[in-house]
Amino acid sequence: MMGIGAIGIPGLIIILVIVLIVFGPKKLPEIGSAVGKTFSEFKKSTQGLMDEHEEPKKETITTVKVKDKNEI
Repeated sequence: MMGIGAIGIPGLIIILVIVLIVFGPKKLPEIGSAVGKTFSEFKKSTQGLMDEHEEPKKETITTVKVKDKNEI
C-alpha cells in the first residue's frame, strides 16, 4: 500500500519522526496550520490565474463569431 507518490507508509513515518524531533510536539499544530493556510492561498491564487486566463479566450471567440456574421 502506497502513501503520497512513491514515498510509501514507512517513508511517511520516518518523515513524521524527524519532524517531531526537529520541531517538537508543541510546535506541530502551529506548523500544520501554517502549511494548510499556505496550500489554501496557493490554491486560491492558481484558481484566480486560471479564471483570468479563461476569460480572454471567451471574449476572443465571441468577437470572431460576430465578425463572421457581419461579413456574410
